[in-house]
Amino acid sequence: MYRFLIESPHAPEDCDRIIREIHHAGYLHHFEWGCHDGVHTGWAFIDSDNIEHAKQIVPWSIRNKARIVRVENFSKDKEIRPHKKQ
Repeated sequence: MYRFLIESPHAPEDCDRIIREIHHAGYLHHFEWGCHDGVHTGWAFIDSDNIEHAKQIVPWSIRNKARIVRVENFSKDKEIRPHKKQ
């Protein structure tokens, strides 16, 4: 299982619709929003087996604008190789 950061920008006029769609998909509690500060973007951390599943969380109408990044944290016990894909 991997952890992904989902960044889903949208137009100001689409806020209500996008939030409703994410709510109906069951992922609203994963997202935090910058809309009230004028940054019309939602961010979420999602655990998933692959990036394709993580993409499915974003409404199709803004999926091509979304950025999905596999994230991980490093510890002193884990070898750090940030530029090598695993």
